[in-house]
Amino acid sequence: MNLKTQLRSDRYAKTGKSYQGVLRRDVECEDFRYDEHFTFVETLPQPAQKRSPRVYDGDFITITRRSDGSCHPNFKPMKVDRDFSVYRYALGVFNELMWALEDLLEK
Repeated sequence: MNLKTQLRSDRYAKTGKSYQGVLRRDVECEDFRYDEHFTFVETLPQPAQKRSPRVYDGDFITITRRSDGSCHPNFKPMKVDRDFSVYRYALGVFNELMWALEDLLEK
């Protein structure tokens, strides 16, 4: 069997190292097993990109900016215990929205 490699991370394949990629059979012949050819093409993973960066990070909400420029508020998980007050929670969310929007609209 002949194996042709097209590596991107190394010049030659290293013993024991795993490579991510596609293995392609170049010759199709099911009747006879003669000098089969394969090609391996290494694929490199794409670097992770931050899709929606945070433009505001508060105690109750975060605001992220999408790639089209729009802003989206996201609620953080609530801690509901015996000291939880709906009024204080709603007031905290309101205050953070006001502060974040004032800051974002000024920029």
